[in-house]
Order: sequence, then C-alpha cells, then structure tokens
Amino acid sequence: MITYFFIGALIGALTGVPIGPVNVAVIESAYRHHLRRAIAVGAGGACADCLYAFLGVVGVGPILRAHPGVPPILYAISGVVLILYGALTLRTQPAVRADVDAPREPPSAGSMWTGFVVGVALILMNPAAIITWVVIVGSFLAEATRAEGVTAAFGIGAGSFLWFAFVAYLSDRGKRVLGAKMVWVTRTVGILLIAYGAFSLGRAGHYVVTHLL
Repeated sequence: MITYFFIGALIGALTGVPIGPVNVAVIESAYRHHLRRAIAVGAGGACADCLYAFLGVVGVGPILRAHPGVPPILYAISGVVLILYGALTLRTQPAVRADVDAPREPPSAGSMWTGFVVGVALILMNPAAIITWVVIVGSFLAEATRAEGVTAAFGIGAGSFLWFAFVAYLSDRGKRVLGAKMVWVTRTVGILLIAYGAFSLGRAGHYVVTHLL
C-alpha cells in the first residue's frame, strides 16, 4: 500500500512542474506577501489536486465517457478562466521595494487562510483539471484496487504540496536576488497562462469536431 502512496507522490510532484495557475499564485504570494502565504496557497492547490485525483479513483471517468458533451464544456470554461487569470497577472503591478529583506505585513492566520482558499479555488475553477486527473489515474492506476487508488490520491496531494512548497521557497529566495526584475517572472507566466488558456479553448473545439460532429 505504501508503494502506491509514493507512486502518487511522484505523480503529484511531476504534474505540478508545468506552469499553471497555482504555480503563478505561489510565486506572486512569495513576492508580494511572504513565504508562509505562498506555502498556504500551495497547500490549497495540493488539497484540490488530491480531491480531483480521488474523484478520478472513484469512477468519474465512466461518467465523462457516458456524457461526451461534458469534456469540451470543461475545456472551454478552463480556457476562459486561465485567459482571464493570465490577463490579471499581466496587469498586476507588484509593489517593488528597494529592500526586499524589509518586513512586509506579518504572517497572520487570516492571511494564510486566504492563501489556502486561493489555492483551492484556482484548481476548482479549472474544471478541465479533473479530466487530466481522470486520464492520469486511468493510465497509472488502472490495475490498482480502490484502497490502493485512494492511497495514491493522498500521495498525489502530498507530492503536489512538496512541489508548490519548493516553488514558494525558490520564489522567496529569487526576489532577494532579482529585486525589481522579479516582475518579469510573473508577466512571463501570465503570457504562458493566456497561451495555455487559448490551447484549452482549442482543445474544446477539436473535441467537438472529432467526437461530436
């Protein structure tokens, strides 16, 4: 059973590597707020990843296959959400400080809770993510029992959290090195998010053409 936890942790960490909205939010939180807020965002995203992976384990795949009109809708919604989030990221003007080591607002329970909610919302508002997890779960855990699959889902959550915490740490360190230039990191990621959103809309159109027409 423990093997499936580690398999899930590896999957969770690797799937967190591509740029996504949670990675962006973690970077921004580390730059604009503090490391703990960034880690809280990552924890929220990891919990939502765990939830979607769990849904994949318990059998959302057959439901999606039984209703072929659902995937393109989810892809389209995700595309719009990612484009809007990417545009907001581009428009954000971080409050650059001459001394990045100067204290910002002290970490508080309210700030960390807000970060956690942001992380959860960014995954839940990206409904195409559940399709991704259904595909991943179906590919890597097809032979697993229900208990082994659930164990792997918790491992996915743990792996996702470790990756996001790593990104938070690197971003917190990076702002001390890059200073004002750090703004170009979030702007670049914003452009990538818009591109990914456009790709998701394209997937919705392709799915309609190839599966529904």
